[in-house]
Amino acid sequence: MNEPNSPIENSVARIFILPALFTAGNLLFGFLSIIRCIQAKYGQAVEDTPTAIHYYTQAVWLILLAFICDIIDGRVARLVGKESLFGKELDSLADIVSFGVAPALMMFFLILSPTEGFPFLRQLGWLVGFVYLLCAAVRLARFNVITHPLLPETQRQTNLNYFIGLPVPAAAGFIASLVLVLTRIDLRLGSYFTPGLMLFIAWLMVSKIPYPTFKTIDWRAQIRYRSFILIAIAITLFILFKEFSFVFIFLGYIFYGLFRHLHKKILIRRLALKKLSSSKK
Repeated sequence: MNEPNSPIENSVARIFILPALFTAGNLLFGFLSIIRCIQAKYGQAVEDTPTAIHYYTQAVWLILLAFICDIIDGRVARLVGKESLFGKELDSLADIVSFGVAPALMMFFLILSPTEGFPFLRQLGWLVGFVYLLCAAVRLARFNVITHPLLPETQRQTNLNYFIGLPVPAAAGFIASLVLVLTRIDLRLGSYFTPGLMLFIAWLMVSKIPYPTFKTIDWRAQIRYRSFILIAIAITLFILFKEFSFVFIFLGYIFYGLFRHLHKKILIRRLALKKLSSSKK
């Protein structure tokens, strides 16, 4: 039995105010995003399309703000040395609202509507949104289990420089930024590829593909002048084309992890074939 003042007891019981405030902000923005989605659906029902698009756009930005809060709360906790099991569980509960329910509801109302679009979507659009939500919940639960400090080291993920599976906030950020682009172009385009894309993103979340966490980046490191200029240009383009920049950033992160994983598997297979051929000689 643990002592009353043991590290595990304190880790479970304590709430550290600064990280918890950012986690609460994450949950707040996710909740407000859901409200905006419902208001947008009402605007669609009364055929007030401009108002509906306005609310959907606000819902997207709220999800992205929740994404920023989710990034900051973990960084703040590690910076001040106030990480706790309670904080991790609270963060996961906030994530399932902001990055599970909110984007799934948004895509269901906007693209996977049961009364609009293709006959297939009218029948099974809800199922696509639910599969995404279920995979997000499984991904969050798996992360809490495999990183739990009470697990033996042989079963626990000790290398926190990468995530196993696509992180739920990144998946939601991509879905939200994609909606932002579709509202600027043509929402009907989303009906062609969004269902399959959401299922693909859902699969990536529960896959075992490693994705970098960027926790070890040293912001004080020196860079070359050419690299600095390229970063400055990238930031300028991001500011000028922010509606399109978000989707490319999240898309780049998604395929970076996927291609790196495939490349590593190909190298391992080639090495195994090379060893096999050399052993036969």
